[in-house]
Amino acid sequence: MFTLADVYRARQVISKYLVRTPLVYSRQLSRLLGFDVYLKLENLQPTRAFKVRGGVYFAMIRKDEAQRKGLIAASTGNHAQSIAYAGKLIGARVVIVMPEGVSRVKVEALKDLGAR
Repeated sequence: MFTLADVYRARQVISKYLVRTPLVYSRQLSRLLGFDVYLKLENLQPTRAFKVRGGVYFAMIRKDEAQRKGLIAASTGNHAQSIAYAGKLIGARVVIVMPEGVSRVKVEALKDLGAR
């Protein structure tokens, strides 16, 4: 079970590598839905998705091991980019396992981050 202290520790670790994304009020969605709607702009992260936090945290708390052994993940998208980005930050080899038929754009994004 995670504690609030674990959350604060993770925030401290990842804050050096990721931006703090803002909440932006959406007047149009609020009017349409009948209640206040705020959008969390995770598209401002380096990988354009919130999942980058988990990959960066994982790589940072296991940095020495990850630099020695590398990182491997199975994913079709955002988690894969999270691990690839984290590997690039720490200089670790990254291998991503993906099923056939994944979007060429996603595959190229991983290659741009240095993953195989």
